[in-house]
Amino acid sequence: MAKITFADILKNLAPNTNRAAFVYNPETTPYWANYLRSEEASSVSKTMRLIGTPARSPAELESAILEMARAPGGSLIFPPDPFNVVHAEHSARRSQEHHLPTVSVYPSFAKLGGLAAYGPDTADIFRRAASYVDRILKGDDPSALPAQNPDKFDFVINLNTAKTLGLQVSPMLLAEAG
Repeated sequence: MAKITFADILKNLAPNTNRAAFVYNPETTPYWANYLRSEEASSVSKTMRLIGTPARSPAELESAILEMARAPGGSLIFPPDPFNVVHAEHSARRSQEHHLPTVSVYPSFAKLGGLAAYGPDTADIFRRAASYVDRILKGDDPSALPAQNPDKFDFVINLNTAKTLGLQVSPMLLAEAG
């Protein structure tokens, strides 16, 4: 299966997007800096510039939103990050007010007004974690248990937000979002 990125989703939903602020808190999720370096080499980086945007406070978050809204083609990406969870409602609302396409990993973000969300099904992850706890309590060696990657993903598109942004969602994407 091909790797799907937040930037891919944005380009498919909002083709005129040419730059995206990748908003993360480097104090709680410092690994995103490495991710951004790897994405610079991807094909999407030729059509969309990802801009690492550290946000440690609501003021820095607001500044990131306003910066992307200054010129056409801006968008926002909110990856998994505790800071982004806490500020999801504000981020979704302000992004919509400034007509910025946004994508996050959390389905609740799209339900709050963000354009889209794509990420692992967290309920499935917790169910599988519970089976590991059960196995450990029954005597299995934790170091012998294999690591598991998510195999179920949620893809949510907020059609009201798409309409507000003047975007036409393709039937193919609608089918993918199910």
